[in-house]
Amino acid sequence: MSERRDEDDDRVPPELADLDAELADARDVQRTLERRVDPGPTALGVSIGVVLVLIGLVLPWTGAVAGWTVLAGTEWIGPLPRLFVFIAIGIGVLGSALTLVLRWWALAWLCAVGSGIGVVTGVWAIWSRQTVVPDGGTGPGIGLVVAELGILVLAVCWARIAIRR
Repeated sequence: MSERRDEDDDRVPPELADLDAELADARDVQRTLERRVDPGPTALGVSIGVVLVLIGLVLPWTGAVAGWTVLAGTEWIGPLPRLFVFIAIGIGVLGSALTLVLRWWALAWLCAVGSGIGVVTGVWAIWSRQTVVPDGGTGPGIGLVVAELGILVLAVCWARIAIRR
């Protein structure tokens, strides 16, 4: 008996069917908007961070070795700079571009966390180049430092965007 009553409660009177359909559409729109972020003016900061990472890739990371050669694998300067370049490109450039286009909240959080990991990895990469100097190494170059600053800018911007929601 109670099952029949539940079915009757779910039925909408014919005069309210149009209103019920409109409310269902509004709920769908609300669910879609809840999953999106609006970066607002912070998107400019994200763009500056991406440009800094890209500039850092063309500048020397150590000696005459540029960041893009570390990315391509033609030069080996250690595992930490190599890990940092993959995070910088994957999260910093590609992830940021994808998130700005799609504006998904989950991607904004992924970029915030990934950029934070990139900051730590970049500091380790710089540190690893500094510890090699007494053994005849060249130390960290300006490109590695610029890429680290770019990832730092991205981490701050994505954290602001993700937390603001």
